[in-house]
Amino acid sequence: MMRAGGLLKLAVLVSILFLVVFLAFELFESNMNLNLGKVLARYAPAETVPTRPPRHKCGLSKSCPEDHFAFKITSGAASVVGPKMCLQDNVLMSGVKNNVGRGINIALINGKTGELTKIDSFDMWSGDVNHLIKFLKEIEDGSIVMMATFDDPATKLNDEARNLIAELGSSSISILGFRDNWVFVGGKGIKTKSPFEQHIKNNAETNKYEGWPEVLEMEGCIPMKHE
Repeated sequence: MMRAGGLLKLAVLVSILFLVVFLAFELFESNMNLNLGKVLARYAPAETVPTRPPRHKCGLSKSCPEDHFAFKITSGAASVVGPKMCLQDNVLMSGVKNNVGRGINIALINGKTGELTKIDSFDMWSGDVNHLIKFLKEIEDGSIVMMATFDDPATKLNDEARNLIAELGSSSISILGFRDNWVFVGGKGIKTKSPFEQHIKNNAETNKYEGWPEVLEMEGCIPMKHE
């Protein structure tokens, strides 16, 4: 009887010993995994967070200096899609705004503040060029002048109108023809030719659209006018 009791106690002790050893190994393995995870995390490459490219005013490819106005201007597409003018992230004229028309579209901006002062469009296919001439003569000194064509910009243009636009800094207005595409940014009182001008001729052999050349798009930074 005594021997049976001793064997029972021995069996209990052995079971307890195995349990203690098992729990010790489990705890050791858990700590090893935790420490190993910390070590691997320490040397693992840092997770890169994708960053969006910076957005510039009017969707320009780069930002403008502080004392400049950002602009983007697009000519019309054939006789279907109207031109678009943007200044300092504000859309001044576009087909969506329903304030563009066939011919020459013009936006006037205060050269000091960037404030839009006037917009208009002039039909050069069936309109009266004298309306355009009157508008051009009334532009105030220091104004920034943005122009974009839509459909036909030249049939009714005469020398007087062309000369007034040339005085704003245009180099191409003298050769602007039927259904040409043209975008231009100049200014009243400018002393030199503007660097902001693009012109493409209506040419049946190179036209992108039937009867019209491809769309022109131009962007840049206009210096603010100082006293």
